[in-house]
Amino acid sequence: MRQHQRQDHILELVDQQGFVSIDQLVESLDVTPQTIRRDLNQLADRNLISRHHGGAGPLESSTENTSYSTRVRYGSEAKERIATRLVKDIPDGASIFINIGTTTEAVARALLKRKNLSVITNNLHVAATLTEREDYRIIVAGGEVRSRDGGIIGEATVDLIRQFQTDYAIIGVSGIQEDGTLLDFDYREVRVSQAIIENARKVILCADISKFGRNAMVRLGEVSDLDALYTDTTPPEGFVQLLESQGVELVIA
Repeated sequence: MRQHQRQDHILELVDQQGFVSIDQLVESLDVTPQTIRRDLNQLADRNLISRHHGGAGPLESSTENTSYSTRVRYGSEAKERIATRLVKDIPDGASIFINIGTTTEAVARALLKRKNLSVITNNLHVAATLTEREDYRIIVAGGEVRSRDGGIIGEATVDLIRQFQTDYAIIGVSGIQEDGTLLDFDYREVRVSQAIIENARKVILCADISKFGRNAMVRLGEVSDLDALYTDTTPPEGFVQLLESQGVELVIA
């Protein structure tokens, strides 16, 4: 297959499924990892894709998040692995904050295996998923509902979150910078996530490998705010060292 044919195929896969890994492309195109990396770098240089550790995804902006429908497809298998592994460490009877995000929605689906949970969330998709269980207590934060993704934001949302103290916070973010900064796109969503972090005894971040090094414009916090980070692939060494230095447990699904 010629180079332009390979690159057209890569663009098609990115459009169809969001994040694509180097390993997946090596297998589907029957070429070396070095060839795939060269193709991805060239496509990124032409502003056709966004390059990530271990693969590539749709072109991104630091001011606007990818559409919800794309994010649902983006790395769905990785998110399910993260969720399955994370839920193994959540005991029956726990109280949990869950914020906005497609990875936290995957966690909500996996949580259906647990018993007698109390969950406070600003994510309508999470709430709808968990109502399948009659033994769960589900509290939905009030506020403005974003039609594009079912997220609830605003001062009323923050006020409700601050009325609780939970065993766990399970959160997602849009990006993790090399200096440990956690980033997102909507400052109102960030304020809710900050309140969640402040009012949980243990803070767990679930983030697939594409979030490492990804840019967004609003500062949510630092990795030092976390107790554990669950991801699907070992991050670059700099991130691993940073997490270790901050005492953050790194769990690879």
